[in-house]
Amino acid sequence: MEAIVVQGESIRLEQFLKFAGAVMTGGEAKQLIQSGMVKVNGETERRRGRQLRDQDVVTLPDGSQLLVRIKEEESAPKKD
Repeated sequence: MEAIVVQGESIRLEQFLKFAGAVMTGGEAKQLIQSGMVKVNGETERRRGRQLRDQDVVTLPDGSQLLVRIKEEESAPKKD
């Protein structure tokens, strides 16, 4: 299982597939997701806008799995 680190609090499934390099385009991601070929945490997911959170596992059609690792953006230190 490969861990993919993303910035922020969450990421949409469609964006995650592109970011991880599993697909080249948004259209390809849309087709893959809507055809029921992608699973999130073992469940078929057809919503490309599904918000992924830290520790979610995305399973691709070839059986490979990607672990979502969220690295929250660090805020700048406050100036006094």
